[in-house]
Amino acid sequence: MKQKIILCLIMLLTGCSGLDISPADNVVKIPEKKPLGVTALPLKEGATMRIKPYTDARMMGNPYKVGTGGVNVSGLRGKDIILDQDAATIVNNAMKQRMAETGFRMKDEPDSIVLFELSGVIKELTYNVMARDVIAINIETTLTELGSGKVLWSGIVAEKNERFAGVAGNNKEDIAKKLREELDIVTAKTSDAISASLMVSHPHLFNLTPGIKPIPGVTVLVAPVAASAPVATEPIPAEPVSANLPRTSASSGLLLINTTPARAKIYLDNVYYGLSPLRLEMEAGIHALSVKLDGYKMTTEQVSVRKGDSTEMEVTLER
Repeated sequence: MKQKIILCLIMLLTGCSGLDISPADNVVKIPEKKPLGVTALPLKEGATMRIKPYTDARMMGNPYKVGTGGVNVSGLRGKDIILDQDAATIVNNAMKQRMAETGFRMKDEPDSIVLFELSGVIKELTYNVMARDVIAINIETTLTELGSGKVLWSGIVAEKNERFAGVAGNNKEDIAKKLREELDIVTAKTSDAISASLMVSHPHLFNLTPGIKPIPGVTVLVAPVAASAPVATEPIPAEPVSANLPRTSASSGLLLINTTPARAKIYLDNVYYGLSPLRLEMEAGIHALSVKLDGYKMTTEQVSVRKGDSTEMEVTLER
């Protein structure tokens, strides 16, 4: 027994890759992503999102492993290149930070109202040190609208790159930095593609003109084909809304919401539209209305919007 223990210690100290456990100083630590430092998209408060943990489908055997060639990397021992976190955690954190920087309101609380859920599969996340360093990332992501259960967007972002470092110039810090850079490219393309699609399917969440733009490296599997969501038609008026309004479209009606006191937050179907008084063109049908104002009780009720007609709501908030 004592001989087996000594043998295991020798294997650890010599960097034997046959063991899954590596010393703390023998792993690659991915650095924290620096803030973008750019202006986020003008998304409204209702653009809430949560991340469902990504699935690691790489068949690596070890979720912390990203590749081989560690013997050629300064600071590492053994043939395998091991990260300090599992691949799913690294991708989850990177995607969450990217979406937050884009302008989405990320929610972790289980009882919070969330509009979208992001989930996906890690098909490839590898870094192999050979004559050249080869980095490959392939991640499939799906955006789901939680209220309806509908898949709004699904796509695959694939990146593959190489770099020549040479055995003498390759260290684990360089590997960590390069892997971080490639992961940032993948999350940026994912965010761009999702935002472009939401401009079509949910234009009321943006103060932008809807449109889909092609993203290099993104293969779109599911995307909206037409915009049918309600749109906030103009900024908050200074005076209470008047019933003298322009004509609606063939399938929509006008909804006028006044509150006492004014400047309360208006939510329709769990989507934030603005402060009262508010005038909206809405699809005909029954909508869930919520009115919130600090210091007052939240009011919730159902409102019916009639096709080609206007509906006016007067809501008095109670303390």
